[in-house]
Amino acid sequence: MRMQEATGSAVYRLRGSEGEWRVDADGEVGMAYASKEAAFEAAVAAATNAIRDGYDVTITVPGAGASMLGTEDTGRPGPAEG
Repeated sequence: MRMQEATGSAVYRLRGSEGEWRVDADGEVGMAYASKEAAFEAAVAAATNAIRDGYDVTITVPGAGASMLGTEDTGRPGPAEG
């Protein structure tokens, strides 16, 4: 579940909507998670191994109003709004 680029970086992107969140890494989409938080925890676990191996790590998690394919707006305010 690791995206490796020439610069030695690992990039993890969460995609989906409630009940069907996935971690996209290296063009491959992993298993489905019931919540965004569960998918994030899986991405962090994978990122921990990448850090240990010396990679730069990026984890992207869309907000409620994000325009990433497959996300939904829950209507809840974000941390800066609530």
